[in-house]
Amino acid sequence: MALTTRLTWLQEKRLQNHFGGKQFSLLYKASVHGFSAKNLFQKCCNQGPIIIVIYSENDVTGAYVQHSYQENREVPIILFVLQETEILEYKIGSHIPEILIYDRYLPLSDFNQKRLDFKNPSAGFCIYLRHKVVAMSSKVSEELGLPENCTASFQECEVFRCEDLLDKRKQEGVIKLRRILLSEMNTYDPNEEMVHQIRILLLGPIGAGKSSFINSVKSVFRGHVTCQSLVGSDPTGISTKYRTYSIKDGNDGRCLSFILCDSLGLSEKSGLCVEDIVYILKGHIPDRYQFNSMEPITSRHPNYIHSPSLKDRIHCVAFVFDASSVEQLSPEMVAKIKRIQKECLFDIGVVQMALLTHVDCLDLITAGDFPDIYSCVPVKLKLEAVHRKLGFVLSDILVVSNYVSEWELNPLKDFLILSALRKMSWAADDFLEDLEIFQ
Repeated sequence: MALTTRLTWLQEKRLQNHFGGKQFSLLYKASVHGFSAKNLFQKCCNQGPIIIVIYSENDVTGAYVQHSYQENREVPIILFVLQETEILEYKIGSHIPEILIYDRYLPLSDFNQKRLDFKNPSAGFCIYLRHKVVAMSSKVSEELGLPENCTASFQECEVFRCEDLLDKRKQEGVIKLRRILLSEMNTYDPNEEMVHQIRILLLGPIGAGKSSFINSVKSVFRGHVTCQSLVGSDPTGISTKYRTYSIKDGNDGRCLSFILCDSLGLSEKSGLCVEDIVYILKGHIPDRYQFNSMEPITSRHPNYIHSPSLKDRIHCVAFVFDASSVEQLSPEMVAKIKRIQKECLFDIGVVQMALLTHVDCLDLITAGDFPDIYSCVPVKLKLEAVHRKLGFVLSDILVVSNYVSEWELNPLKDFLILSALRKMSWAADDFLEDLEIFQ
């Protein structure tokens, strides 16, 4: 039978992040394996660093053994208490773990009168497993913010093996997946009888990360971090022109089979005109067209494309949002996005997706979570919020971490970027297939 921890997801995540980004594997559970120090140490010997968690009525406390436990060997130990919003810790130095856990019976009067001798007074901490009592000296109690001379009964004791969230095996797996995705997108070929390159339009609020995503995609394929599309912190937005960016293979310089299209950002009162979006989708607006937020393009504009072909049209739309603030979109912005969806996308039939940037800025998310990012609770909550607020299908909401201030490429970021790009290409293929059926 699989062991199940009493830690909530949030408690486990806070402990993992606090002690340097770890993943926990439950080795020992007292209610299953017995309240016995002998059993505990048998389960945990030579398992690498371990964390001992004690569940009292009012507190979750424990000890982090920083090096692999081996019998009668001193290792650095950190005591901690897990609170709702923070973890308090106290480093007690190097000790033999056996001195922190008693396995013999003591007279009940010793507990009632708190006459508890510590095997090593300098540690000031002891777990009486058979009696289900944890004791701390006044100094340790003070350091951890607990009542003085804290002696408390507990209901459960668990011990976990602590491993790096992104160990060598996972790193190699991510690098392999990145290589596969990069090869797929390098050789991606849309319906050649219809178009040679698909066009993906990026729409979204000002500052959401549209231009940064374009730079990130270009960086992945060039093999180094690059910044062709202008980015910045101007509250009115940096992109004022309609720009189309071909992506080149960094090895041979050939243009790949997809084009990313950037536009003026959306805002409640100004920004990109909804009328201009229709013209973009249908292929009437040329590259480098200067947007006017007060007046949409007309057929009288000198660069207006009067007879666009299928290759000039948009084949997939990605709405870009900042993952850390997407729930704070104003009612006016939500209404504008829904208007665009209704009046532009649904009528024309272009597939739409949502792209959440800055996923690495979400609380409790670390780079080690990237390989399984969609199973992380904070990300799941974000996807559900976007689904409720804007109506996107959950499977059409993608997450990425753009290159913003990095100097070197990161396979973890590349993996998310390439995964999102592949999903967009599939959406464009579906659009072209529908066109082909109705022709």
